[in-house]
Amino acid sequence: MKSQVQVEDVNTVKKILHIEVPEESVTEALDNAYRELKKNARVKGFRPGKAPRSVLERVYRKDVHADVASQLIQTSFAESVQERKLNIVGPPKVEPTELKAGSPYLYDAVVELQPELDDVDFKGLKLKRTLYVPTEEEIDAQLKNLQKNMASKEKIEEQRPVETGDYVVIDYEGLKDGKPFAETGKTENYTMKVGDGQIAAAFDEQLVGMQPGEDRKVPVIFDDDHANEKLRGQTIVFQVKLHDIREEKLPDLDDDFAKSVGKFESLDNLKQVVRDNLTQGYEKRKEQELNEQIFQALIEKTTFEVPEAMVEFELENILQDAERSFQYYNRSLEELGLTRDQMAQQYREVAEKQVRRHIILNKIVAQEKLELPDEALFESYTDMAAQFGRPVEEVKAYYEQNSDKRDHLKHTLLAKKAIDVILEHSDIEDLPPEKEPPEEDAGASEGVREAENDGETAAEKTAT
Repeated sequence: MKSQVQVEDVNTVKKILHIEVPEESVTEALDNAYRELKKNARVKGFRPGKAPRSVLERVYRKDVHADVASQLIQTSFAESVQERKLNIVGPPKVEPTELKAGSPYLYDAVVELQPELDDVDFKGLKLKRTLYVPTEEEIDAQLKNLQKNMASKEKIEEQRPVETGDYVVIDYEGLKDGKPFAETGKTENYTMKVGDGQIAAAFDEQLVGMQPGEDRKVPVIFDDDHANEKLRGQTIVFQVKLHDIREEKLPDLDDDFAKSVGKFESLDNLKQVVRDNLTQGYEKRKEQELNEQIFQALIEKTTFEVPEAMVEFELENILQDAERSFQYYNRSLEELGLTRDQMAQQYREVAEKQVRRHIILNKIVAQEKLELPDEALFESYTDMAAQFGRPVEEVKAYYEQNSDKRDHLKHTLLAKKAIDVILEHSDIEDLPPEKEPPEEDAGASEGVREAENDGETAAEKTAT
């Protein structure tokens, strides 16, 4: 017999299924369970397979009832969802109740459903596109940043004391109450710029005036908001020995410099690479800004409730990406004074917005009947192969062996196709860029360094 189900609406995407499994089904499931148990149960005083059911019930009742309840829940829940064609997201929340012989089995299952949207009105959006173009000032700033990265630190010949702005080579050890302290352990031949406050501003101030070869005690009281929580409020006395004073020597910006940076024939060649990287960065920036305007407009005009399970899934992806990024730079949440719960709270709104974007794009893909031909997927493989310098067949094989990543790639390509459709039907106003100061740490210099990296396989790159 079929289970009886009543659906209680909590909201448009959250339901409580009140499920009642008929007494007949409960009895049948218990009979089958005891029948199977009897075949192999070992009960003192009875040969295997000969123990009566009354004895089995006395010995094994709790375990049998728990197993049967679990089986009934799995079967009846799946049937109830299929019968009502519920598009569930995330696992159900079920609190098993006690199963009683001779009675129906009743339990509740809390589920969340994929939101059902009306057709999205995406046509006629008014968007602004900033036409960014790399300036000579920006290119010069990138070259100066590369120049600074390639600078050497050379010992000064002049006999003079330390001044603010000098680079110094020191040995130091921080003592707490006269004893070694783990957070400020002994460090030798440490190069630092006086005035940057790498250890503490008070530490730098007390180095000023030291002579090469001099030893000095440097007491420091760390601020209560210091980045390292183990040093907050601590009084540490550093034993410091100054080896020498150094100054920064910048290489000349010429063809030799370009060759030393990487495989660049000349300074003009290097400048062109910097220009190309800035241009690529600006293309991405234009795309991101347009996308942000699109989704802001669509989210404002498309109202729907979001399943918490989808937000939690997206939030977990964000946190894992952040943790991988910290690990790459040998950092941790603790070093930044953060916990995972704090990060989750900080990024929950971002996760919800991302979910809304996915849902809206999926709806547009469906309503516009967008499809992804095989050649478009292969074109994507070709682009990745060219980007990472790997054979196309290697990239293709990677995705064919990882169906989840292939499905994700298809979903991403369809989403881009949906955005292209939105842009085709939008009113876009092109604007000149506002004057901004050059950003010395922008992506162009990083791109120059990446140009010389042989790189991982396309599969490894994609997997990360």
